[in-house]
Amino acid sequence: MSAFQPLQLSNGTQIPNRIAKAAMEENMADADQAPSTELMRLYQAWAEGGAGLLLTGNVMIDRRAMTGPGGVVLEDDRQLAKFSEWAKVGRARGAQMWMQLNHPGRQMQANLGQPTVAPSAVALELGGLSKMFPLPKALDDTEIGALIQRFARSAELAERAGFTGVQIHAAHGYLLSQFLSPLSNQRTDSWGGSLENRARLLLEVVKAVRARVSPGFCVAVKLNSADFQRGGFDAADAKRVVEMLNELDVDLVELSGGSYEAPAMQGDARDGRTLAREAYFLEFAREIAAVARMPVMVTGGIRRLPVVEQVVDSGVSMVGIATALAIDPTLPEQWRQGREHSAELPPIRWKRKALASLAYMALVKFQLRRLSLGRQPDPEVSPLRALIGEQLRSARRTRQYKRWIAAQNA
Repeated sequence: MSAFQPLQLSNGTQIPNRIAKAAMEENMADADQAPSTELMRLYQAWAEGGAGLLLTGNVMIDRRAMTGPGGVVLEDDRQLAKFSEWAKVGRARGAQMWMQLNHPGRQMQANLGQPTVAPSAVALELGGLSKMFPLPKALDDTEIGALIQRFARSAELAERAGFTGVQIHAAHGYLLSQFLSPLSNQRTDSWGGSLENRARLLLEVVKAVRARVSPGFCVAVKLNSADFQRGGFDAADAKRVVEMLNELDVDLVELSGGSYEAPAMQGDARDGRTLAREAYFLEFAREIAAVARMPVMVTGGIRRLPVVEQVVDSGVSMVGIATALAIDPTLPEQWRQGREHSAELPPIRWKRKALASLAYMALVKFQLRRLSLGRQPDPEVSPLRALIGEQLRSARRTRQYKRWIAAQNA
């Protein structure tokens, strides 16, 4: 099957081709935590690059709960005009533009100065970096109900702004993923214990979102194929959750994997089943696609057209590409024109895995910043330079965020 064959979704939506720009955390909000001029320029590059689906980086449903200090927040309509412009830029060349909605749960840095919440009071285990993340407070029933409505409200606002869908982020160790994992969810009430209880929050969020948006608006879910931690959420769990999602109006499921504690989404899978360098989660995706009633998308390390074609020929409907499109946003269009091309970052082989993971994320953000300024990416930049630069920018953005949040609460 050609990677450039359209994909028809059950709600009538057509995605122009099988290549998606997968979500990456840009941290490019303006001073109001809304989409900035630089973020618009970045998405213009991707819109012109030929991907059929553009998934935004994290859009936060609560200004007090951030994956990073430069994150975009959509919890009311005060900045909706900027979101409308963002959607317009992304859709300019005919691509679908879906907003990824997220809540970090316990994966929020302590220096942001906000209370951290999670399914249970279980801290992150990151060795010497653990102190960067506080011990979270376990959510109560009232707070969980409010969170569900926040996801629904943000989805409604996304549709008003002109986005064509939302993706609910239940992967990579963020809040909904924390509820799914028996390692981070140690509750004994109706939100914990059995997988059915642990999946309850995700299912309730999907139902609440679907109730607030129109039938033609796409609702997708990003799910870990596994957490890659012993005793955590595994491939059998993922398959069962997809079977639960089959009963709801979910238009697409994206499969990835890992968390801050085990960053498999960067190619650091630990169970030996995944491919060494490209299409990390393809084996899982094939198994899950066999039981899914909705199209399945797989993301993780893909950077070459032959691998894209291998994925779609295997029964997986969509291919998500992230880092490669940070290095060369024109890859889909080049492939469509018959040019063999690839793009990748050199691997980081530092002994401290958590620090290497931070450096890798800094390398990706370095490329995104260059694109946002209209410059060419530089994949050969020193990881140490990128990491130091990112830490300095993050410190500056943290101060800006704390001033903004204080003004919002005044």
